[in-house]
Amino acid sequence: MHFTGRTWRPPYEANSVIIQAASGCTYGKCHFCSLYRDERFRMSPMEEFEEDLAEIKRYQPYARRIFWTGANPFAMSYENLKLRALTVRDYLIKCQTMAMFASIRDIKDKEVWQLKKLRAMGINGLSIGTESGDDDTLALAGKGYTAADILEQCRKLDEAGMEYYFVYMTGLAGKGRGYWNAVNSARLFSRLNPYFISVDSLTLFSDTELYRMEQKGQFVPAGEKERLEELQVFIQNLQIRTHLFANSRSNFYPITAYLPKERERVVSELQHIIDTVSEEEMKEYRRSLKSLG
Repeated sequence: MHFTGRTWRPPYEANSVIIQAASGCTYGKCHFCSLYRDERFRMSPMEEFEEDLAEIKRYQPYARRIFWTGANPFAMSYENLKLRALTVRDYLIKCQTMAMFASIRDIKDKEVWQLKKLRAMGINGLSIGTESGDDDTLALAGKGYTAADILEQCRKLDEAGMEYYFVYMTGLAGKGRGYWNAVNSARLFSRLNPYFISVDSLTLFSDTELYRMEQKGQFVPAGEKERLEELQVFIQNLQIRTHLFANSRSNFYPITAYLPKERERVVSELQHIIDTVSEEEMKEYRRSLKSLG
């Protein structure tokens, strides 16, 4: 298999077959992220892609879901995505779904009819690192797009019937801003149809821009209890049926819930942690995280 650079897949893709479609990130300017900072974006040559498919066919010929790695393979053109999706079909006849990371920027150059075609070919399951739906927070994080962009582009996915997943990040707005980040993000997400929302909590690493901003006094991180309160507000303000997964390593207290059915249960659980665990214990957990992999 032709894996180069950093290979990263979401926890919920653990049972998917993995193939490298691209490496690196087309953007690489998010202030909290350094995963692909020193790696130039590169699409895997079709020759390598086919060799990997042939190898997968030898070992897992009946694979039903395949995850294309790279920070955002969906940045490829419609024609390139189409070619690769059809090539997957040539090798893996039982494959039903091809999932991958995507950015809001990657959707902009694709028309709804093209998204529908890609969906029909099996591309379905875009993990989108929105991180927030609040304009001030998006700007602070260096995301390079606005809440209006998220709304416009994801409505295209809704119209095309393409499944997608959001990431929300507590603590990203900084100290004292979590409440409004949660409210504005929940309001935006509630106007869309993410199949589920994955929640992370900001963890600053020394090779990120946000860490350097903190060292200069330009960014003050939110406290740990404030992050849990932010998550409570986010959950309370979501007005859609969706699955919520706040169980990655970055979360001090892991929770999962189907909303709105389990809203009160998880809000109560979070309040119990806020009331019974000290801020220092939570901070020590955060300090112990050397990576999120």
